[in-house]
Amino acid sequence: MGLRVLDPRFDDDGEPARMAPPVGTLAGATVGLLDNGKIGVARLYDHVEEILRGRFAVREVIRRRKPDMSRPVPPELLGELGAADAIVSGVGD
Repeated sequence: MGLRVLDPRFDDDGEPARMAPPVGTLAGATVGLLDNGKIGVARLYDHVEEILRGRFAVREVIRRRKPDMSRPVPPELLGELGAADAIVSGVGD
Protein backbone atom coordinates (compact mmCIF):
# COMPACT_ATOMS: atom_id res chain seq x y z
CA MET A 1 0.00 0.00 0.00
CA GLY A 2 1.49 3.34 -1.08
CA LEU A 3 1.58 6.69 0.64
CA ARG A 4 -1.78 8.42 0.53
CA VAL A 5 -1.80 12.20 0.26
CA LEU A 6 -4.80 13.95 1.76
CA ASP A 7 -5.97 16.88 -0.30
CA PRO A 8 -9.09 18.79 0.83
CA ARG A 9 -9.88 19.62 -2.80
CA PHE A 10 -10.76 15.96 -3.49
CA ASP A 11 -12.92 13.32 -1.82
CA ASP A 12 -11.85 9.76 -0.95
CA ASP A 13 -12.51 8.62 -4.53
CA GLY A 14 -10.35 11.35 -6.08
CA GLU A 15 -13.36 13.32 -7.28
CA PRO A 16 -13.47 17.10 -6.74
CA ALA A 17 -14.83 17.79 -3.27
CA ARG A 18 -18.14 19.57 -2.97
CA MET A 19 -17.81 22.59 -0.74
CA ALA A 20 -20.61 24.43 0.98
CA PRO A 21 -21.29 27.87 -0.46
CA PRO A 22 -20.09 30.84 1.61
CA VAL A 23 -22.59 31.85 4.26
CA GLY A 24 -22.06 35.56 3.97
CA THR A 25 -19.46 38.24 3.71
CA LEU A 26 -16.86 39.62 6.10
CA ALA A 27 -17.22 43.16 4.73
CA GLY A 28 -17.84 45.47 7.65
CA ALA A 29 -17.40 42.67 10.20
CA THR A 30 -15.22 42.56 13.29
CA VAL A 31 -12.83 39.61 13.43
CA GLY A 32 -10.93 38.45 16.51
CA LEU A 33 -7.44 36.95 16.25
CA LEU A 34 -6.45 34.91 19.31
CA ASP A 35 -2.69 34.38 19.51
CA ASN A 36 -1.88 31.24 21.50
CA GLY A 37 1.58 32.55 22.42
CA LYS A 38 3.63 30.27 20.19
CA ILE A 39 6.59 31.57 18.20
CA GLY A 40 5.63 33.04 14.86
CA VAL A 41 1.91 33.45 15.48
CA ALA A 42 2.11 37.24 15.75
CA ARG A 43 3.83 37.47 12.34
CA LEU A 44 1.28 35.09 10.81
CA TYR A 45 -1.58 37.14 12.23
CA ASP A 46 0.02 40.33 10.79
CA HIS A 47 -0.48 38.77 7.36
CA VAL A 48 -3.97 37.47 8.22
CA GLU A 49 -5.01 40.93 9.38
CA GLU A 50 -3.66 42.52 6.21
CA ILE A 51 -5.66 40.05 4.08
CA LEU A 52 -8.81 40.47 6.15
CA ARG A 53 -8.70 44.26 5.86
CA GLY A 54 -7.55 44.46 2.24
CA ARG A 55 -9.27 41.59 0.46
CA PHE A 56 -12.32 41.05 2.66
CA ALA A 57 -13.00 44.64 3.84
CA VAL A 58 -13.15 43.69 7.51
CA ARG A 59 -13.99 46.81 9.54
CA GLU A 60 -12.14 45.95 12.74
CA VAL A 61 -9.67 43.33 13.97
CA ILE A 62 -9.42 42.56 17.68
CA ARG A 63 -6.07 40.95 18.51
CA ARG A 64 -5.44 39.28 21.83
CA ARG A 65 -2.64 37.02 23.06
CA LYS A 66 -2.93 34.29 25.67
CA PRO A 67 -0.46 34.80 28.52
CA ASP A 68 0.51 31.12 28.36
CA MET A 69 0.19 28.71 25.44
CA SER A 70 -0.53 25.68 27.63
CA ARG A 71 -3.50 27.05 29.55
CA PRO A 72 -7.06 27.95 28.57
CA VAL A 73 -7.94 31.47 27.49
CA PRO A 74 -8.58 33.69 30.52
CA PRO A 75 -12.25 34.72 30.84
CA GLU A 76 -11.45 38.43 30.44
CA LEU A 77 -9.84 37.76 27.02
CA LEU A 78 -12.86 35.73 25.96
CA GLY A 79 -15.06 38.63 27.01
CA GLU A 80 -13.05 41.05 24.86
CA LEU A 81 -13.21 38.70 21.87
CA GLY A 82 -16.97 38.37 22.39
CA ALA A 83 -17.40 41.62 20.45
CA ALA A 84 -16.15 39.88 17.27
CA ASP A 85 -18.39 38.45 14.57
CA ALA A 86 -15.80 35.71 13.94
CA ILE A 87 -12.66 34.51 15.73
CA VAL A 88 -9.52 32.86 14.37
CA SER A 89 -7.80 30.66 16.94
CA GLY A 90 -5.89 27.43 17.29
CA VAL A 91 -2.70 28.15 15.37
CA GLY A 92 -0.28 25.27 15.91
CA ASP A 93 3.24 24.28 15.03
